[in-house]
Amino acid sequence: MEHIKSTHFYKTVLIIIVLTSMGCSDSVKDNTPWTPLFDGETLNGWTIKGGEAHYTVRDEIIVGSTVHDTPNTFLTTDRMYGDFILELDYKVDSTMNSGIQIRSNSFPHYRNGRVHGYQIEIDPSDRAWSAGIYDEARRGWLNTMDNNPKAQQAFKQNDWNHYRIEAIGDTLKTWINDVPAAYLIDDKTSSGFIGLQVHSIGKDQKEGTEIQWKNIRILTDSLAKYARKSTLTPIITKNQLTIDEEKNGWKLLWDGSTTNGWRGARLDDFPAEGWVIENGELIVLSSGGEESSAGGDIVTDDLYGNFEFQLDFKLTKGANSGIKYFVDTDLNKGPGSSIGLEYQILDDDNHPDAKLGNHEGSRTMASLYDLIKVDPDKPVNPIGEWNHARILSKDNHVEHWLNGMKVLEYERKSDTYKKLVSESKYKIWPNFGEADKGHILLQDHGDRVSFKNIKIRPILSE
Repeated sequence: MEHIKSTHFYKTVLIIIVLTSMGCSDSVKDNTPWTPLFDGETLNGWTIKGGEAHYTVRDEIIVGSTVHDTPNTFLTTDRMYGDFILELDYKVDSTMNSGIQIRSNSFPHYRNGRVHGYQIEIDPSDRAWSAGIYDEARRGWLNTMDNNPKAQQAFKQNDWNHYRIEAIGDTLKTWINDVPAAYLIDDKTSSGFIGLQVHSIGKDQKEGTEIQWKNIRILTDSLAKYARKSTLTPIITKNQLTIDEEKNGWKLLWDGSTTNGWRGARLDDFPAEGWVIENGELIVLSSGGEESSAGGDIVTDDLYGNFEFQLDFKLTKGANSGIKYFVDTDLNKGPGSSIGLEYQILDDDNHPDAKLGNHEGSRTMASLYDLIKVDPDKPVNPIGEWNHARILSKDNHVEHWLNGMKVLEYERKSDTYKKLVSESKYKIWPNFGEADKGHILLQDHGDRVSFKNIKIRPILSE
């Protein structure tokens, strides 16, 4: 009898163990159709960019090691990715800083090919901003970990950590060891490569310090099915100052929802027609292509002298507009636009103005209108996509930038400048463009053009 009881007992225990084991297996099984980005043996499908740090494969792990006298180095995928879910594991030396690049790029026109774009931070320092989002070589910090102590505490020092990164549309989400870390809504870049960073080191830091990555896998299909909800409140960058912009003295020139800070160039108030605000965009409407025939130009309430200015603009086919600066609204009370130096906004391929002008090429996109032609190799995004304009004016030195590239520069008030004016349509205006301060103007040229992220950084004279 005892033998039968004993046999029954052991069978029961065995069944319980098997069932428990099956239950555990089901709970951790991942049915996501992942695609590996690393074959475990070679670096096929990857290319080194930026610096000369070392990357090798050891025990099915990618190992990066630091090198003196070289800039940040990135091991980047040969393939470009737009929307995806990415997971990987990494282990970093406690003295290192690193990151995972996503939707990143390297263009000859942008800082001589420097890698730039979103970086998911790896930060073993006391700051503990791992899984935060940094904009490498561009805007700086976008989503820090200051207000997320749970994510800060989730990082495991001198051990393997797991990242989950979701990039779907304009939404970026991160998790560190399954703890929600960052949640960012930002539409600066929609696609690019993925990169593994080995940070540059100082002379006092040890060469050969390592960071390791493994289990690198990506999903690009059926993302809505596999995407996770985040418990965090998203950080939205549209028509807002980024963390570093606010720190460096930038100010919003447009709040994204009202007409505060702007008026008609020939009005005391904002135009009642011809301009609309939709979905966080300030839009001049089409009125047949005539200059200032509908709502008219709009200008800032305030005057600016030394400044750094930037905005994003989007053209429709055949559209014409412009950004003017050092504008005096008391000039030209007659027909046409208000008078000022102009950063041209134009569809070069479909608007006849691109072939006109007193100086060849001086009416094309990003030129100094009718005065100085732009670099012909300028980077222009297609119609319907956003372009980024930047104007720097300091002590009469002026620069025009387009999508991260300096496309022209000149010295205001110089003899060369005055000669150009004398040969242009502006020769009828005494001392054209030489005021110490003026309004900034967005032009109504009768074509639909959208603007957003309008910002300025006043520069104090030294």
